[in-house]
Amino acid sequence: MESSHSIIEVLVRTIKDEMFSSVDLYSFVSPSAYDTAWLAMVPDPEGGNNGRPMFGECLNWVVNNQREGGFWGESDGYGNPTIDCLPATLACMLALKTWGVGSGNLERGLAFIHANTEKLLAENHGRCPRWFAIIFPAMIELAQKTGLEIVFSDELEEVLTNIFYHRQRILEREELVDKYHYPPLLSYLETLPFWYGIDEEDIVKHLSEDGSMFQSPSATVCAFITTRNRKCMNYLQALVQRFPHGVPSMYPMDEQLIQLSMVDHLQKLGLADHFHKEIENILEHVYSHYMSQEQLPQQSLVPVQICRDALAFRLLRMHGYHVSPWCFCWFLNHEEILTHMEEDCEYFSSVMYNVYRATDLTFSGEYELQEARSFARKLLEKTLSLGIRGDNVAMFPNFHGLIEHELSLPWIARLDHLDHRMWIEQQYKNNTLWTGKASFYRLSCFHDEGLMQLAVKNYELRQAIFKSELEELKRWCKDWGLTGMGFGREKTTYCYFAVAASSSLPHDSAVRTIVAKSAILITVADDFFDTKGSLDELEGLTEAVGRWNGKGLRSHSKTIFDALDNLVSDMTEKHLHQQGSDITNDLQDIWYETFASWLVETKWSRIGYIPSMHEYLDTGMISIATHTLVLPASCFLNPNLPKCKLKPSQYETITKLLMVIARLLNDIQSHQKEQEEGKFNFVSLYLKENPGADTEDSISYMTDIMDEKKKGLLEHALMDGLDDLPKPCKHLHLSCFKVFQMFFNSRNRFDSNTELVDDINKAIYIPLEVQTSKPSKPLPPHSRPKKANSTMKTHFDQIYKPRVKPSFTMRWISPKIRDSSGKMPISLKLKLCFV
Repeated sequence: MESSHSIIEVLVRTIKDEMFSSVDLYSFVSPSAYDTAWLAMVPDPEGGNNGRPMFGECLNWVVNNQREGGFWGESDGYGNPTIDCLPATLACMLALKTWGVGSGNLERGLAFIHANTEKLLAENHGRCPRWFAIIFPAMIELAQKTGLEIVFSDELEEVLTNIFYHRQRILEREELVDKYHYPPLLSYLETLPFWYGIDEEDIVKHLSEDGSMFQSPSATVCAFITTRNRKCMNYLQALVQRFPHGVPSMYPMDEQLIQLSMVDHLQKLGLADHFHKEIENILEHVYSHYMSQEQLPQQSLVPVQICRDALAFRLLRMHGYHVSPWCFCWFLNHEEILTHMEEDCEYFSSVMYNVYRATDLTFSGEYELQEARSFARKLLEKTLSLGIRGDNVAMFPNFHGLIEHELSLPWIARLDHLDHRMWIEQQYKNNTLWTGKASFYRLSCFHDEGLMQLAVKNYELRQAIFKSELEELKRWCKDWGLTGMGFGREKTTYCYFAVAASSSLPHDSAVRTIVAKSAILITVADDFFDTKGSLDELEGLTEAVGRWNGKGLRSHSKTIFDALDNLVSDMTEKHLHQQGSDITNDLQDIWYETFASWLVETKWSRIGYIPSMHEYLDTGMISIATHTLVLPASCFLNPNLPKCKLKPSQYETITKLLMVIARLLNDIQSHQKEQEEGKFNFVSLYLKENPGADTEDSISYMTDIMDEKKKGLLEHALMDGLDDLPKPCKHLHLSCFKVFQMFFNSRNRFDSNTELVDDINKAIYIPLEVQTSKPSKPLPPHSRPKKANSTMKTHFDQIYKPRVKPSFTMRWISPKIRDSSGKMPISLKLKLCFV
């Protein structure tokens, strides 16, 4: 383990230098082959008759950055091309063709297009994202016009026809700058046909202050060529100077989104503890920004803005910052935005995914978060039910799986360690920041080999520690006779797994062992009171705990007391050594309180006494023993729990909330079993006090109580100033809460002998399955293209005859010419060419 620690320390130092030491954030953003190719096509005004590119660096980048498969652009997490490679590859070939260079590149690019277009479009399951429908047809047209021999097969006729048809409808339906379509059509200026009715005034009017056309390099190229606007040229020159090795698909980008994504990524991989200072610096800066600015929709950046704001809210609240839900819920006040989201749930599914995750951290009275959660869930469920597969599938190959995981298993019922494993194993699938205009923004740090190595080493070290601690715990149970009791549930592994996998306690923390031993003793003793012990034995054991003297105890009672005495003695000795204070009496009092509550419940059951709901809950919140788990263990955290907080009269609100929630969770999932055994719990007591109600009513009543108390517990766990507990103590409460949610979220997993076996194996025993590539599906042979479809070829031949109205048999909707009001009332035959 020492060598693992050393390797981790070296990797952490290296990554800190690479990611956080005054590094330009744009250095993490992958270049856009599509946009770089467009800059490579710009002629130098001073190039003379022979002509030369204004941005030779971009042309060199195109020549030198063709991928092994013959394509340009981004690949999926496995290294295979995605549909965004099709327009990117065509654009790069156009740049090479323009300047008569890279014949070998051109040949390989054409081979890729011929061999893979059908396959890539088929893999997209017939879905055509808006950006692809706008760009791909235009790139085909321009490629044909410049003389590139692109020939498609008969099988592609219907698919390509539908894509062209899709573009036609988009161009007819949307305005140049449609208020809630993102990105607006004008940001695709380089792809818009001449009949769309764009003049220089439209272009200049929508230029940004920096001279860009909606921060799009490729659209700005077209704006510059059309208008020769000096601000456009300055933007392009500054862009290439900033990015001489390939330009991004958007500039400037939202730097806060980049920073927040880095923090989120580190947390997902389980590495946040190694970068605590760096993360806090970023969040402090982000918090200052949100406190100083009112959140209003930015017309052309609504999806990115909501995504960033939701992510900021989640991370800030998770780290204890007081931030209003309206920092991202502002979109609820804009009916047009809501309508557009519902109509285009495909594009907004990743946005809604982030919104839904943000609403995990809802506090009491935050109705706007409940509204946002309901809205996000509705759209995500719609996405799944329709089987929509668009932009986000290329971004995240398992995006639907992530949505299903999020909706079916709430964050509060998931264990951190297993979540970290999921993200590490799917890292190669999820390395995208955002959908761009013609490609995806990827951060290099998301798939940095060093970061991945650190995540794997860190997880493997935890597994090794967990395995060692579990074996030691099993020996302790065996030595003290707890494994051979002959009754009840043997839950040594379950208890340790729950403690270890639920939190990010330090690698050498003794807290895990303390909580696990306590949980094992609670399980054994509770079963003894429920099923095995006579009333005399139980009274004798409880009295022995009260006086903390096991004299006279026999058999199981003696075994339980002796193991408990060993645990408490060990804890008090450690605390006296570490903190210099004696907590013996305090720990004994907590355990006596717990044993006394078990005895009360046993007497109720055996004499047939039926308590009121209030009386039952007062005792039941103690007998569930969550306070017995978290309070003694909190004495060993840093900073530790003050001694005075161990006394029942001094329990903080967060402790009481945890006790009540755990009891209600247990009762909901155990009521049927206890009813069959002739026992009562809160479910049956509610029915007794409400004769007209049924079981569903009782559970609904309890769920409402729990939901409100959960929000209160979250607020106390995450926010400072609501109680006097140190933050680590509050986080241990939160971890315990998540464990009970995991055990009793939808059924009683704790009592099952098989429910958690797979999770336990993944958490402790099974090595990570980190896959970096997958074999591609066999490609069709491409020594020569298939025979072209005559109808399609006729269409392509005709559309490149300037200003000639073609006649063809494909199913197009006729375009319309805009009048002065911006409407398009006059129908004409289709005519496509470029300015």
